[in-house]
Amino acid sequence: MKVYLAGPLFSEAEREFNERLRALLERDGYDVFLPQEDSNEKTPPHHQREREKIFKENLRAIDECDVVVAVLDGADADSGTAWEIGYASAIGKPVIGLKTDFRTLGPEGRVNLMIEESITGLCTTTDELMERMRELQR
Repeated sequence: MKVYLAGPLFSEAEREFNERLRALLERDGYDVFLPQEDSNEKTPPHHQREREKIFKENLRAIDECDVVVAVLDGADADSGTAWEIGYASAIGKPVIGLKTDFRTLGPEGRVNLMIEESITGLCTTTDELMERMRELQR
């Protein structure tokens, strides 16, 4: 099963979490596309040609994946991650959100309404995520 791992990748902590999550998924046999490693240039600034290449590679990876796993930690979802969720949802891909951050956006929910309605499920731990992934394979 091919997984597109969407999430913020701008701080050392975010990149390390993404790498740990990728390793966890790969340990269970998933083929994981991680943009910070598989398409992005390592050092900014990105020139326009590089930006177009990154965009096209990420778009292709979403098109070819079986499921998107989206890291939603923070007070609000990363804007790139939100776009990836919307695109995946629009083309009929299942999206599983992972929000280990216990902050909420209000009494009604843990994530933005538009994201909540676009995802297949919302997990609050990596263990819960892995169980949801196994359910998708059944």
